[in-house]
Amino acid sequence: MQIEKHISDLLYRYQCVTVPGFGAFLTETVSAHVTGSASSFFPPKKVVSFNANVKNNDGLLANHVALQEKMSYELAVIKIGDVVNEWTYLLQNRNRVVLKNIGEISVNNEMNWVFEPANTVNFLTDSFGLTPFVSPEITREVLKQEVAALEEKAPIIFTPERKRDYSYLKYAAIFVVMLGAGGFGYKTYYDQQIETKTLAVQKKVQEKVQQQIQQATFVISTPIEAVELSVAAPTEEKMPYHLVAGAYRSEENANKAIAELKAAGFENAKMLPMNKHNLYPVVYGSFKNLNEAQTERKNIQKSHNAEAWLLIE
Repeated sequence: MQIEKHISDLLYRYQCVTVPGFGAFLTETVSAHVTGSASSFFPPKKVVSFNANVKNNDGLLANHVALQEKMSYELAVIKIGDVVNEWTYLLQNRNRVVLKNIGEISVNNEMNWVFEPANTVNFLTDSFGLTPFVSPEITREVLKQEVAALEEKAPIIFTPERKRDYSYLKYAAIFVVMLGAGGFGYKTYYDQQIETKTLAVQKKVQEKVQQQIQQATFVISTPIEAVELSVAAPTEEKMPYHLVAGAYRSEENANKAIAELKAAGFENAKMLPMNKHNLYPVVYGSFKNLNEAQTERKNIQKSHNAEAWLLIE
């Protein structure tokens, strides 16, 4: 299983991706900048770093692997553990761990892990399509000196110019102006005639309509029955972020877990519909936005259940 591909996919969406039992890959947004005398322009990007001290399982990577590889969450955790053991063995024997598009992890003389980012992929989605480029230096002063040297060698000689007779253009302009004035006058007269005829027709039509209104009588023989309109009930607000306490094969066990959570003070505990793995997820609660869900997950991991994880629909 190429776990580095799943880590790379998550780095586009999250600032921290933790590999349980190994460490966490962190991203920091860097603004666009210009470096060097040749004016090298670099777009905004995410800089990737590694922290070997953060090893707790937050459920993000395992849940992503389970969805992408079409396996259960428990099996995904086992697969990730196998890869972590392989990486750890390589580092203990002073070998490099190469993670495609992410970077390399090596060991220094003090047996500390050293991470070197690849910098080949920009994980900042706002900078999609932007690449670094180099603007060549503009040599204005050199060209100015070359032009000045040419002027000294070849002085400019002014020669008198023959004056041409353009008197015929004056008469042509007068003819064009008169022609335009005549055309404008005819158009104005034509528009006035059309407007007058239109008003006369509209006046006759209005007189006939008024006569028809005065002669008409309206009799309603039977009242029209009232029409009952059905108003749709407001749709329930979507809450796609669920903080999962566990998943159970039996619905009875899931209900027992809900009762235990409510007894512990989690009044919003509930059971989600059966998933594609034939399990009943039991959640502490559901949330509208990701920040609120992540904050509650950290609190519950510290106070109640360290294995609580986040499910995103």
